[in-house]
Amino acid sequence: MCGIVGYIGGQKVVPILLNGLKRLEYRGYDSAGIAVRINGSIVVQKQVGKIVNLEKMINEDELPSTSGIGHTRWATHGEPNKINAHPHTDQFGKIALVHNGIIENYELLRTELKAKGYLFQSDTDTEVLAHLFVDYLCNGCTFFEAVRQGLSRVQGTYGLVVMCADEPDYLIAARKGSPLVVGHGRGEYFIASDAAPLVGHTTDVTYMQDGEMALVTSKNVVIKTIDNLPVQPHVECIDSDLAAIEKGGFAHYMLKEIMEQPQTIRDTMRGRLLLDDGTAKLGGIQYEFQSLLNANRLIITACGTSWHAALIGEYMLEEHLGIPVEVEYASEFRYRDPILRPDSIVIAISQSGETADTLAAIREAHRKGSKVFGICNVVGSTIARETDAGIYLHAGPEIGVASTKAFTSQVVVLALMTLLLGRMRSLSHARGKEIAYELAALPDKVAQALSSNDVVREIAEEFQWARNFLYLGRGYNFPVALEGALKLKEISYIHAEGYPAAEMKHGPIALIDKDMPVVFIATKDSIYDKVLSNIEEVKSRRGRVIAIATEGDTQIARHVERVVYVPQTIEFLNPLVTIIPLQLLAYHIAVLRGCDVDQPRNLAKSVTVE
Repeated sequence: MCGIVGYIGGQKVVPILLNGLKRLEYRGYDSAGIAVRINGSIVVQKQVGKIVNLEKMINEDELPSTSGIGHTRWATHGEPNKINAHPHTDQFGKIALVHNGIIENYELLRTELKAKGYLFQSDTDTEVLAHLFVDYLCNGCTFFEAVRQGLSRVQGTYGLVVMCADEPDYLIAARKGSPLVVGHGRGEYFIASDAAPLVGHTTDVTYMQDGEMALVTSKNVVIKTIDNLPVQPHVECIDSDLAAIEKGGFAHYMLKEIMEQPQTIRDTMRGRLLLDDGTAKLGGIQYEFQSLLNANRLIITACGTSWHAALIGEYMLEEHLGIPVEVEYASEFRYRDPILRPDSIVIAISQSGETADTLAAIREAHRKGSKVFGICNVVGSTIARETDAGIYLHAGPEIGVASTKAFTSQVVVLALMTLLLGRMRSLSHARGKEIAYELAALPDKVAQALSSNDVVREIAEEFQWARNFLYLGRGYNFPVALEGALKLKEISYIHAEGYPAAEMKHGPIALIDKDMPVVFIATKDSIYDKVLSNIEEVKSRRGRVIAIATEGDTQIARHVERVVYVPQTIEFLNPLVTIIPLQLLAYHIAVLRGCDVDQPRNLAKSVTVE
């Protein structure tokens, strides 16, 4: 959840740390700090709030160091304040470290260390590590051995980087459950929670595995297991596109990523659609086709926005494959002893590929003998490595905390899977071609949906005052209602709920009055008339109805207060056009209310702790 960056080499370290933290700020922004070595001592600077607050208090000329560590925090233990901000040090100032994760046995370790006379300043679990490591140092261990032996006593998860005042020539990184990547430069090395801070510095990286420690100098990196066994670093090449992680002239990353969706959908499908054959090609799962064809049950597990994409996938796969599909919250999956049989396949969806709950679900499924396929966006991520097969989104970096382009790319991947597996089962060639050509037309149709931006902004201006919203849809558009409501909650802090439209009269209709905006996804599909009836039920209670409707629908305007039109497509692809105005609505309302769109309160992009 938190963002970590480290550097050792020949350059001035402070600009590298600050720029790296800015690129990681979507992982957490409650507080931030850096630690550098100056004249044999460790100097720590930290501040509450965003990186800009830290940047304002730092005088780079006073910190002429070429190695250091930095951290941007999403609070787990201890409130967001300066004392609880990272880096944390021991009471002697010998050790400084930054940490992402949760130390589950910190209270036991804290009690033991207090009994030895160690003084604690913060409320965090992380500070325990600094005192634990220095305790081993004081008992004659080398720096590396002190960290190694200390970690052998730790229960929980960590991605951490440690520096020592007495060892100016290297940093130590360690990973268990929280991602870390080492960037290889010329006479310099970088460490970070993900590859974003490395862009523009290097394209050669090593993704650390669980249970590994790295001793990083300016000349090389040596990796060992926590049991002190040597590991040969595996160096991979990553794309280094600075433009992909910058705003490109947009006011916010979220708006940029919304507007990128015609291209990201095109990128997700590139080389995968076989139009004349009416099918798809998915190389990442080609060796597991038989497993999928033999499966009598699919379980899709995910969290948040990815869970909504999974619901759409459930509808797609059940309709076209004729086998039962279940969608599980990853956070609940392993705690309820799920029933998994040898012919069950688990599909895990995560934008980052590092979501802690989803990883736990994958490991539980493997423990029970099921095959697990992954759908994720980040190449080299933990989910990509731990699943048996999988499909990358190729949506590019998503920086805005509220997911937009990753959601539509996830739905596209699930549609491609549906097309491929449907054709391998009983889907006709003619129907396959119809779906394939509609998929190929999606980028243009999404671009057309984006042209509603001005209309949506006007609606946002009218309804920005609302304290509550209700989002209603049926069939494939019910998950869209859930996702539209989530977007509004995430970034505007307005209470919003998504429901199946027919379920409204089983409770939520009691909330409807003249001050309640109700958003209906009312496209021309097989249940259009049913949705019109639901709209009338809301109008009779004086609810204010906003409709997302199909272009050419001349009937809908007579029933609602405001309409946003989207292009027509086949029913099971409707979510890919109907979600667009709902993303824009959330964005514009949040901007009008003065909210921080890209970094909403209490949230972080990649949830790497339970």
